[in-house]
Amino acid sequence: MCLAVPGRVLTIEERDGTRMAEVDFGGVVKEVCLEYVPDLRVGEYTIVHVGFALQRLDEESARQTLELFAGLGLLEEEFGDAWLQAAEESGQPVPHAAEGPGGAAGVPAAQDTVEEAR
Repeated sequence: MCLAVPGRVLTIEERDGTRMAEVDFGGVVKEVCLEYVPDLRVGEYTIVHVGFALQRLDEESARQTLELFAGLGLLEEEFGDAWLQAAEESGQPVPHAAEGPGGAAGVPAAQDTVEEAR
């Protein structure tokens, strides 16, 4: 599965006529193309899909989405070992849906969320 994942822009540079950025996805930093969002600035949040920033996002929405993805185990699926390694190196709890209610990120497991909605 490929997700559109929110991240925070750390740096921006032009490379061979293309605006590129380093984007932090809660501890995993990747290079991202900014051609679809040319006015994005350092410190802002964006949604990224397959290496392209698609739109600007507010910080609270980005944080909530990252917590939800982490609680469901989707960040592990998307970033694999790099996500776990970054979490471990930063001293943050390792996000994993298998940790039960509340999970490492404090986000209820998917089943708990469904039960609460009823």
